Amino acid sequence: MICFENVSVTYDGEAEPTLKDVDLTVPEGELVLLVGPSGVGKSTLLGAVSGLVPHFTGGTLHGRVTVGGRDTRTHPPRELADLVGTVGQDPLSHFVTDIVEDELAYGMESLGLAPAVMRRRVEETLDLLGLAELRDRPIATLSGGQQQRVAIGSVLTPHPKVLVLDEPTSALDPSAAEDVLAVLQRLVHDLGTTVLMAEHRLERVVQYADQVLLLPEATMGPPADIMALSPVHPPVVSLGRAVGWDPLPLTVRDARRRAAPLRARLADRTPASGRIPGPVSPPDPVCPPPLSPLPSPVPARTGGFSLFGRRRPRTGPAAADPAAPLVSIERLAVRRGRVEALRRVDLEVRAGQTVALMGRNGAGKSTLLGTLVGMIAPTSGEVRVAGLVPHTTDPGALIRQVGLVPQEPRDLLYADTVAAECAAADEDAGAAPGSCRALVSELLPGVADSTHPRDLSEGQRLALALSVVLTARPPLLLLDEPTRGLDYAAKARLVTHLRALAAEGHAIVLATHDVELAAELADRVVIVAGGEVVADGPTAEVVVSSPAFSPQVAKILAPEPWLTVEQVEEALR
Repeated sequence: MICFENVSVTYDGEAEPTLKDVDLTVPEGELVLLVGPSGVGKSTLLGAVSGLVPHFTGGTLHGRVTVGGRDTRTHPPRELADLVGTVGQDPLSHFVTDIVEDELAYGMESLGLAPAVMRRRVEETLDLLGLAELRDRPIATLSGGQQQRVAIGSVLTPHPKVLVLDEPTSALDPSAAEDVLAVLQRLVHDLGTTVLMAEHRLERVVQYADQVLLLPEATMGPPADIMALSPVHPPVVSLGRAVGWDPLPLTVRDARRRAAPLRARLADRTPASGRIPGPVSPPDPVCPPPLSPLPSPVPARTGGFSLFGRRRPRTGPAAADPAAPLVSIERLAVRRGRVEALRRVDLEVRAGQTVALMGRNGAGKSTLLGTLVGMIAPTSGEVRVAGLVPHTTDPGALIRQVGLVPQEPRDLLYADTVAAECAAADEDAGAAPGSCRALVSELLPGVADSTHPRDLSEGQRLALALSVVLTARPPLLLLDEPTRGLDYAAKARLVTHLRALAAEGHAIVLATHDVELAAELADRVVIVAGGEVVADGPTAEVVVSSPAFSPQVAKILAPEPWLTVEQVEEALR
């Protein structure tokens, strides 16, 4: 179905090719998972299949790529649209209509399908992806995860023979990700659809793959064989390597079958986490049905200041009364029109704490972060950050206390080069020249100074945005999906840096669907459902009891409160 013949891709201005001498064949009806560190060419390889590389991206393609017998050098993307469906890393750039149902139908309209066929397929897709309640909603009002499901649905409705998916579960909560992957597996098994998928959260997807393609080596083989030699691998594989299991398990079920001796060795030991448990709020006894969220925050600049953390003097941890919470939220409610995004939210965060906000897509996590930077005004209740009321405080005063890294890192980036972004961040923060650039190199090495931010991969762009905000070292740091597009190595470096900030007294609140990140980093986990806080407590207590938000190690070693491979390795030593 897909054939690469000695393919190399070199972008304009680059000395070295992004892809080099790739030879491979993907048969019909296979799900192939692309793995490798950020920036090794996964998105480029996917773009070569859809024709976007080089027809849209520019650059030079050497060799030959054929899809269903069509040569992508002579067939631009519009001539492959009936054969290849593509979802990129940024769902917003994918949409051409305003309403969910219209977006699902647009691709079929372009192909001239009959109205009766379009109606049936739209209904099927709405049910498959859990979008029925959102069919009439404006896409701009959806959460990032809901938008990602709409983008996936819009390429499913035309029934292409090949699906090309770049980070398709990066913004999805664990349950939604499982639903999407189950749909893809059904298409592969029942309809013979060929799926090429790049994904960094391997703990979600590796068990669904028929073949794994490791880049930059372009080595393809069965998942177990590739995971044995891959530098990027999920926690279940890391645990298997740490304790010497052979063959390596790929799923929690396989690992649990072998874990009895390990559980016995760990029975009389206690996980070492170094976490400081935060105050526990009693959970609401009723988990309400999901309600639709407000849009994710968008940039707002006032008087030369950005509420995302640019244009601020250098700051450190809050010097206010150490006994007072840095964040205090009481009976918070947010309503916009008929959408009740938050209701009866009570929350406190103190200096030095790291709190993970978790919950299904559309639960209200991003809205809650928006209230903390003053971008969303409460309908009722009270929000205070370092004693200030965010939505009534002058941005110049507020940004000395809080910085936000949004879901879309491009909202924070406006310079023409990485070097210019870093120089501006240093100047705005009053930091020593090179401070931001050092952070970029620490989080994601190999990003050139001359690169335009729009030419970075999603993970590289996120690392740059994180570095811009972290340079200012705000007392309160807000992160909205901070690991989207980051590989395991980059995520580990980010965790190390955030732990150091927390140890210095900075408070960190992150909204995330990455259960492994929450297990490694958070002191507390707050679960939000339908705009309400339904659980708030120490990380081990909350996630071990939750099948949806539990990390792989916790599932393998349950009921004991082990969360990470690092904890297990330390105990065994």
